[in-house]
Amino acid sequence: MERREALRLLATGTALQLAPRNLLAVLREARKLLDSQPAPRTLNAHQDATVRTIAELILPRTQTPGATDVGVSEFIDLMLTEWYDERDRSRFLKGLANVDIRTQALSGKNFIESLPGQQAEILTALGEEMIENRGRKPDQSFAGNESQSAANFYAMLRQLTLNAYYTSEAGATQELHFEVIPDAHDECAPLPTAKGNPESE
Repeated sequence: MERREALRLLATGTALQLAPRNLLAVLREARKLLDSQPAPRTLNAHQDATVRTIAELILPRTQTPGATDVGVSEFIDLMLTEWYDERDRSRFLKGLANVDIRTQALSGKNFIESLPGQQAEILTALGEEMIENRGRKPDQSFAGNESQSAANFYAMLRQLTLNAYYTSEAGATQELHFEVIPDAHDECAPLPTAKGNPESE
């Protein structure tokens, strides 16, 4: 499978709709892509920490792995770097910066330095704004005020987080109970006979 096709399937969330054998190919390609980048290429250290914190709040570790355990922030950085165009990448980073602006207004601290209750309050507000903005065309949403832009950033982040999690091996097998079962079975075939083998004569 080509690298760009694997990225498209992962970014749009359509990978899980594939037949088991094709999904396995996409997951393997994604793991190779993630393993090939030792450090974030789009997100700086603070942005990466913010994404990691938000993703873990969306999908915390319970009896099953959390967002951090399956490399959600690394996946998001990969998508921002190799799949998103400059316009969408800029929207995402602007929305991420807005999270800190909101938290500073609430607590005087950046998001990652705030208390869990304050972080939850910010995400709740973003979630409510995201719901209010559903049904708008993307250009209309981002052309509006800061709350609309932030809400759409949060929708982007949630989609990327869920795509990253459920296309990971842990997310697919432990959460979705997905089993990779071959969609075809080849019958037993006779072994080729070898020269000089007494049983073949």
